[in-house]
Amino acid sequence: MKLARRAAEEPQINLTSLIDVVFLLLIFFMVTTTFVRHSGLDLRLPEAGADSAAVADAPLDVVIDAGGQVYLRGRPLAPDGPSLREALAGAADGDFDQGLRIRADGRASHQSVVEVMDVAATLGFKQVDIATRRVDEGRK
Repeated sequence: MKLARRAAEEPQINLTSLIDVVFLLLIFFMVTTTFVRHSGLDLRLPEAGADSAAVADAPLDVVIDAGGQVYLRGRPLAPDGPSLREALAGAADGDFDQGLRIRADGRASHQSVVEVMDVAATLGFKQVDIATRRVDEGRK
C-alpha cells in the first residue's frame, strides 16, 4: 500500500519573546544613561608644578585685585570707561591667537575671574592661562 506523503511543514520560530526582551533592554539603557554636559569654555589651565613652561608670545595681562578691580596691561579699567570686552578687543588688535594671562588675587571673587574668562571666550582667544605661584615643597 502506497501512502501519500504530506508536504513537510517549515518550522516556525516565534520571535515575540526575543523582541520583548530587546525592547526592555533598550528602555533600560535609555533610562539609566547619563548625559554629560560640557562647559562652553574650552580652557587649558596651567599646572602649578615646579617646571612651568613660559608662554612664547607676550600675552595680554589681565590683573584682578582683591576688591575685584580689573587692570589691563597695568592700567585700571574704570567703571565709567570702556567695557572689558571693548578694552580686550582693542588691546588684542584682532589677534586672538595670542595668549591671555589672568592674574587674580587669591581673595578676588570668583565672579570677577569668570567674567574675564567669559569675555575672553566670546572674543575668541585661543589660549587663556591663569597665573599661579608655586607652593613651597616643605609647606603644604
